Amino acid sequence: MYSVVKVSEHPVHSMLVGFPITLYSITLAAYIAFTVGNDPFWFRVGFAANVAGIGMAVIAAIPGFFDWLMGIPAHSEAKGTGARHGALNLLPLVLFTADAWVYDGYWNVPPSSVALGIGLAVIGLSVTLVAGWLGRIMVQDQHVGITLVPQPARIDYIEDHRRAA
Repeated sequence: MYSVVKVSEHPVHSMLVGFPITLYSITLAAYIAFTVGNDPFWFRVGFAANVAGIGMAVIAAIPGFFDWLMGIPAHSEAKGTGARHGALNLLPLVLFTADAWVYDGYWNVPPSSVALGIGLAVIGLSVTLVAGWLGRIMVQDQHVGITLVPQPARIDYIEDHRRAA
């Protein structure tokens, strides 16, 4: 099982997934900060992070989909895990998109409350964490996107690098 979309043998999907996770987290934190301090700056940070998170989720999903479609054998356990991982990641994308839609047009004059945004972000981020756990299972347990090196070659590689240092 391997990654189809790579840069210098490094899977692109795994390089990108940290961005939507971080931006979704910033969305939630900024909305909470806006609720606590009522400073429009935090609403704008949350909204901007939300929109950027949506964009990065779509960008990260594209190589992930191609890796799942063409890199994982059809009857492997990883194929099913990958399908659940991808499907679960669609829910946060929908929730954060709804969140952005609700607050579109409030940039100059923030809404009086972002309780709905906080709720959507909490649910979306929670589902993202569950989907991320499935991604971790695919990499760590099912070795998707991992180049397995035989043990003797690995030991030689480590020893060569220790001598060079």
